[in-house]
This record gives sequence, structure tokens and C-alpha cells, in this order.
Amino acid sequence: MTDTDVVHLAMQVLLVAGKLAAPVLVTSLVVGFAVSLIQSATQIQEFTLSFVPKLIGVSIALLVSGHWMLTTMITFTQQLFHGLPALLH
Repeated sequence: MTDTDVVHLAMQVLLVAGKLAAPVLVTSLVVGFAVSLIQSATQIQEFTLSFVPKLIGVSIALLVSGHWMLTTMITFTQQLFHGLPALLH
């Protein structure tokens, strides 16, 4: 295994991790921004008010994209196991 293989594998891992985290993070960002806009417009500064909409939004995002996330993880793991003999050679 050369240093190029290690860097390529690390790049793939980071790319898959970013793709898997994106739906949850973007949903949380959008919901948090919308709640903060509403809070600033109504001048209600309650910290617990932003928690429930974020929780609901992230739950919906996981329900919608969960199958895709699981498929992506399984595909990456299978490709990793199939490519393992070539990496160790």
C-alpha cells in the first residue's frame, strides 16, 4: 500500500462522510435560520423554541434520506472490501 493509495482512500472516506452528513446538516441549518428569523421578527428570545423544530426537521430528513444513506454506506463498504486485496498487494 503506497502513500497515494492511503490518500485516495482517505479522500473517498471524507467524501462519503460529507455526503452522508449533508442532508441532516443542511436541514438543521435551514430550520435554525428560519426559526431565528421568526424569533428576531417577533422578539421572542427563547432558546428552547428552536430545539423542537430542528428535531422535527432532522427527523424528517433522516426518514426521507435514510434509505439513500444506508445504500451509500453499504456500497462504499462493499467496494472497500472488494478492493482490499489490491490495496494489500
